[in-house]
Amino acid sequence: MDARHYSRRRGQHGTPRLPRKLIIQIPCLNEAETLPITLADLPRQVPGYDIVEWLIVDDGSSDDTVEVAKAHGADHIVSLGGRYGLAVAFMVGVETCLRLGADTIVNTDADNQYRAEYIPDLVRPILEGRAQIVIGARPILETENFSWFKRRLQRLGSWVVRAASKTDIPDAPSGFRAIHREAAMQLNVFSAYTYTLETIVQAGRKRIPITWVPIKTNPPLRPSRLISSVPRYVALSVLTILRIFITYKPARFFGILSLIALVPGLISIIRFLVLFWLGRGGGHVQSLVLGASLVGLSALLLLGGVIADLIATNRRLLEDIRVRMCRQEARLSYSTRGEVSVEPDRPDTAQTS
Repeated sequence: MDARHYSRRRGQHGTPRLPRKLIIQIPCLNEAETLPITLADLPRQVPGYDIVEWLIVDDGSSDDTVEVAKAHGADHIVSLGGRYGLAVAFMVGVETCLRLGADTIVNTDADNQYRAEYIPDLVRPILEGRAQIVIGARPILETENFSWFKRRLQRLGSWVVRAASKTDIPDAPSGFRAIHREAAMQLNVFSAYTYTLETIVQAGRKRIPITWVPIKTNPPLRPSRLISSVPRYVALSVLTILRIFITYKPARFFGILSLIALVPGLISIIRFLVLFWLGRGGGHVQSLVLGASLVGLSALLLLGGVIADLIATNRRLLEDIRVRMCRQEARLSYSTRGEVSVEPDRPDTAQTS
């Protein structure tokens, strides 16, 4: 539905107010069977918004996902032209929503796991100005289709993310979330695996107001594709969190590693000096060699931390430039509503219809 068909309303002091737009985006990979059920539950009207549109991001599906999306009322479809992963599909969807003039973006799954009836609850904190990102928190311990191990794993992952981000989100892996356009402009996902953990840590580090609302889920329509292997999921989640720490706190990360190498190195050197002073140093040269090696490693790690911190400073400057560019594009799309191109930047093969 073209936003230009809507008339402007009057805001405070008689100034024109453009229609407030909500876009619900769904990353998809071979979801031809489940997508009709998901789309049938999505709302066309949400309190607080004048326009509600649906965006499908097709991550290289080999089935009829795109045709099914068109047949069941999707307003916009972005085809990536290949499989790039859930995180890339999520970010391409966010960037496309911004170009389409979205005030708020709601992300949900194509398997209808999340109940669309909670979308008004999800966006309410944003409409009230209390948050810019809202996570739909599932009742992990009460979800029957979650195994005992998966429940504990989800809770452990959420605890780690809370510690890393200094937020209080109880269900960090939840993909059911609402994002204000100002917050969406500041998000960058480096992992191709998942966006859920990384975006929360970024929100905490960038001081983006974030909160959560309780939700319930539907029975599963298919097995989870993200947790096909529990050890792999744990390893990738740990690597994601570790990568974020290195990206946002490189000086602290390398400083800790440097200190870990420095302390035993100094102990080894002091041990050798004491023994040498007592006249027994000849048989303990290995302590001096080990100590010197560890001190040298500590110096290299400290130097690496300095270089990484300089790179992080440059990255922050580039992110500021990116945010300003996104704001300019968003202002243009917000004022023209439907008169601008929505071709995504990433990946290069993406196509929009």
